Amino acid sequence: MLIPQKGAFENLIRGYPQLHDNMFWRQRLSEASFDTSFLVLPEAKELDVRIFYKIVEYETLLDSSNMTEVEWIKISEDIMKYYEHYDGFVVLHGTDTLSYTASAISFMFENIGKAVVFTGSQIPIFEPRSDGTDNFVSSLLIAGGLNIPEVTVYFGSKLFRGNRTRKVSVNNLYAFDSPNCVPLVEVGIDFEVNKKAIFKPNVIEKCHLHAKMSKNVGLLRIFPSISSSVIKAFCQPPIEGVVLESYGAGNIPSNRDDVFKEIAAAIARGVIVINITQCATGSVVTPMYETGRLIAECGVISGYDMTPEAALTKLSYVLSKNELTYQQKVEMMVTNIRGELTNTSSIAIEDNILVDALATSLNIQSPKKLIEVTDKVFSALLLYAIEHDDDRAIKKMLDMGADVNAENSEGKTVLHEAILKGNVPIIEYLLKNGANVHLKTRCGETPLLTAIHKDNHTVINLLKQCGAHLTSADTKSVAEMLSLAARSGSVNRMETLRVAGADLNATDEIKQTPLHKASD
Repeated sequence: MLIPQKGAFENLIRGYPQLHDNMFWRQRLSEASFDTSFLVLPEAKELDVRIFYKIVEYETLLDSSNMTEVEWIKISEDIMKYYEHYDGFVVLHGTDTLSYTASAISFMFENIGKAVVFTGSQIPIFEPRSDGTDNFVSSLLIAGGLNIPEVTVYFGSKLFRGNRTRKVSVNNLYAFDSPNCVPLVEVGIDFEVNKKAIFKPNVIEKCHLHAKMSKNVGLLRIFPSISSSVIKAFCQPPIEGVVLESYGAGNIPSNRDDVFKEIAAAIARGVIVINITQCATGSVVTPMYETGRLIAECGVISGYDMTPEAALTKLSYVLSKNELTYQQKVEMMVTNIRGELTNTSSIAIEDNILVDALATSLNIQSPKKLIEVTDKVFSALLLYAIEHDDDRAIKKMLDMGADVNAENSEGKTVLHEAILKGNVPIIEYLLKNGANVHLKTRCGETPLLTAIHKDNHTVINLLKQCGAHLTSADTKSVAEMLSLAARSGSVNRMETLRVAGADLNATDEIKQTPLHKASD
């Protein structure tokens, strides 16, 4: 019998060299600023940074079958509590309801800017043949080093969007799949990141947690000979939303007036009914058959290719937004808000003329090689357009699929370069097209620090609107800037640091504040 064991995890982790580099950890003990509660992964050739991590264990450990919306809220609130202290988060979770939890939390986090990776194992992590070690290590590397600002699931060498996953096997180590969405990362010898698949925000807002979910939702699967009394009973108050799992592309029996009558009556009472397919892959589309047309005429809305887990948790999330009208809730359900569904409005039309020209002129036969080359060319062209303040070229390159978070050889992103140029309209455009305010250069400089160095208060406030903040890693750099500004009497730099969120009463290693420095 497998039962969660309290207090065993971290002590055992420290004895596993692939999970904790004890020698490196001991070398850091002499540093006064080193927090000994951190563990550290061995150096990974795929990343330029070392991954330090802390383990937080709940007082009461749960089998995942016992998870409810109460636990979803607790997990999300704890992540939000530490959101500004860490670059990413890994949640170890039992596999049975993992897709429900990942889906729910993907909706609860609005405009998330950091990685949240859910993972687990089919065999307990400290068993000799466990898949847990690789799942855990890879999740830590992804959360801490790949900057994928989504709620995701890592399992069996693949990173999936959380609200696209389903558990597909009880006994296979590749227990999860994403039927209608490609993996975000595939892990082999290297990390192969599908940058175009990463969901990007399109608003200038900081991360917000909507820590509320409606319990009044349910899944109703259509089956031959289903009685209208079952549907009537299922849709009675307090039910507010129903995910209807229909046949094929969205069909139910067309000769069952009694069934249509009960569904229509529920919708008339204000119940939202969303139609998804029972099939493992595919989508509920514009009605192709009379059966699908009749159900749409009742007011049932399409869930496109959402998984049952995503449809149910999205409905729970949307129904808890009491400030919205019924129609606004319906519109949100059919809108792609976290990458959870594919509809015609979410499919980008890209200009492939340049891609075709590159393939022809360089005689590139391999699709993988072509992607690598076009990524590099598009990134270079985008950075060139930023350098020359070419608004039209920037928009064109992004429309063609250029990575809005492309980096140069120093690790400076497109956003870093735009901040250095100081072109506010371009910075706003980049932020509205998914530029990540948390990405760092090879020297660890965030876009916010770049804006501080430029004393650009407008850009600082713009970045803060998107959730940019000073981190613990910035403490030393900020302290040095405060000290220098105080000593030199630079009021403008002091004001810049204050606007950016620096504590003007912070003390240095000899317990002096900037005021002490200014008084010397």
